[in-house]
Amino acid sequence: MFAQFVQPYWTALNDRLQDIVRSELPDEPGFGAMVRYAMGWENEDGSPYDKLTGKRLRPALLLMANQSAGGQWTDALDAAASVELLHNFSLIHDDIQDNSPIRHNRPTVWRVWGVANAINAGDAMFALAYASMAKMSDVVSPEVALRLWAIFNRTNLELTRGQHLDMRFEQLERVSVDDYISMLKGKTGSLLSACAEMGALTANGNEKQASKYGEFGLNMGIAFQIRDDILGIWGNSDVTGKSAATDIQSKKKSLPVLYGLTHSPELVELYQVDDFGDPEIEKAVHLLDEVQARQYAIEQEQKFHQAAMAALDEAQPDSQATAPLHEFVDALFDRTY
Repeated sequence: MFAQFVQPYWTALNDRLQDIVRSELPDEPGFGAMVRYAMGWENEDGSPYDKLTGKRLRPALLLMANQSAGGQWTDALDAAASVELLHNFSLIHDDIQDNSPIRHNRPTVWRVWGVANAINAGDAMFALAYASMAKMSDVVSPEVALRLWAIFNRTNLELTRGQHLDMRFEQLERVSVDDYISMLKGKTGSLLSACAEMGALTANGNEKQASKYGEFGLNMGIAFQIRDDILGIWGNSDVTGKSAATDIQSKKKSLPVLYGLTHSPELVELYQVDDFGDPEIEKAVHLLDEVQARQYAIEQEQKFHQAAMAALDEAQPDSQATAPLHEFVDALFDRTY
């Protein structure tokens, strides 16, 4: 569904990513292999991997934002490579923290090489992201370069703050909706915000316009995650690729569930049950429907989606160059619930 948006940049972006890894990463035995495996270029034995891992949506968003603001997307390639490396660093560490054995239909890095090596590989990916961002100084003014660094550093802190909240919420019985939205701003929205803002800033150095692009990306990321939360309970399994109410079965603290727990004492009591089978799942969904949790989540999604598009309009981008960006957003939300 998203290949059409990434395809125009794919070859140049992939070449730039491989150049960064090849030139910056000392290839001690097994060291570079973990990074190349995580990026989807190699199998664990070092042989070429011939299947796509990752959609590269974040760097594509950055490059589309750059074009939308009147820039030449090739000037923003190092920034695009940087956010993709940063994203993959977060995936390596998230998989360890979540004890996830599979990523992109392959064993995760920690499952292949162990937790200690995977932490180190994630750290290397983090350093590579900074090495890539440093190269932007060759194509933008010193003032713009400093602003790019500020956005990038802020985003790193937001990503870790969001991940901290996500892990902390797992230990809490009750989480407020406001706290959940705050978590989404860090874990999901911050990197999309940075992509849009840095792409626009690289185009023309206009900080005021770029901040509107950042606002667009932030709200779009929150709306996208809320849509995912809705699909995790009421989604069509033929569309989502997973069983309906999967998030209920795992007792995931998604937005509809948090709203339901606030408005339904019965749901609070039900969530204390350890053996959560089909009858409990069915009852939980019924209780959520009783308090209109689905409608609430839809309204929240629409609110953030509208805020995203309003911010993009306020940025006053080139209408023709922005068409792919609008189509990209439409595709993101083309998932039926």
